[in-house]
Amino acid sequence: MLTYVYLGTNDFERATRFYDATLAPLGMERCITGDAEWDRTSAGWGIYQDDGIHELALWVGRPFDGRPATAGNGVMVALRARSWRAVDDFHAVALAHGATCEGAPGLRPHYNPDFYAAYVRDPDGNKLAAVCRGFRGPQ
Repeated sequence: MLTYVYLGTNDFERATRFYDATLAPLGMERCITGDAEWDRTSAGWGIYQDDGIHELALWVGRPFDGRPATAGNGVMVALRARSWRAVDDFHAVALAHGATCEGAPGLRPHYNPDFYAAYVRDPDGNKLAAVCRGFRGPQ
């Protein structure tokens, strides 16, 4: 259903350091498009192949309209984690790199008995979640 999500930042270098570290526990690696201008102003993690024909990525960069980036009220990007440990590591690394906690790692049985998640806001205020499904106990 999705091709990509793009989040705005007011400090590109800080954002790329944050996302490089925070997305590593989820197994997400940096995408390189080969377009020097794009790769200088935007960074992505996930899949970007064949000039974007195959793309499933989270991008961060300066807003296209040139105005300051702002976080959307009610906007959240949830990322898949393969284990509870990956959720825990995502949360810890995010906090160590300037995120604020929006919900510590743990089960959320009010969503589903196997819904294990953690929530943070990146240094620009964008809300992120790491979610692991399919387990009802630590693996």
